[in-house]
Amino acid sequence: MKRSEINRILDEAKVFFASHHFYLPEWAFWKPDDWKGKRKLCSEIVETMLGWDVTPFGGEDFHRRGLTLFTLRNGKPGGSGKNYAEKIMIVEELQETPFHFHWTKREDIVNRGGGNLVLELCRSTADEEFSDEDVTVGIDAVPRTVEAGGKVVLKPGESICIDPRVYHRFYGEPGHGAVLVGEVSSVNDDATDNRFHEELGRFPGIEEDAPPLHLLAIDYARYL
Repeated sequence: MKRSEINRILDEAKVFFASHHFYLPEWAFWKPDDWKGKRKLCSEIVETMLGWDVTPFGGEDFHRRGLTLFTLRNGKPGGSGKNYAEKIMIVEELQETPFHFHWTKREDIVNRGGGNLVLELCRSTADEEFSDEDVTVGIDAVPRTVEAGGKVVLKPGESICIDPRVYHRFYGEPGHGAVLVGEVSSVNDDATDNRFHEELGRFPGIEEDAPPLHLLAIDYARYL
């Protein structure tokens, strides 16, 4: 993924967040030079991978299969600090986050505004394939059972609670616009707690055709 494309996506994301009156912390807008000398001061940000995250899931077409995220708070896997995490995301119309589950993370996915969010759900078998069992989830704390591979459509204000080992994919419903999506969960560990049904890359390889507009969380190790 080209850095210039990531920069453009971040610029568009800032406009989208602002249009929905969702405000990011001050350091979200720092330039790379603003981070210099702040490694110790910003140790929690760095160690828990807070901040920007843009991924095409190993593909070439970000707008078909991709996701823009900002991790607002997080703990350390197995640590004694925070045991929760929060993200804000942008999901475009028909922009897919592919089928995956989490080994340990339980999460609430919340439609914070914009369009409608479509989720497809399937339990996993012992060998991590799709199960034909029905899936029961909580929709705003009310149980709902859907058939294997069935859909749930979240309108603005609605949420779903997804347990570990439940495959899910999601995308914006066509004709309704991009979706502002929140996630509230147990500690998030994108390095080891994602099981994609397809073999996919979680983080992008970056072609440095331009200087970074803002650092991604995966940039911290290099720049700090």
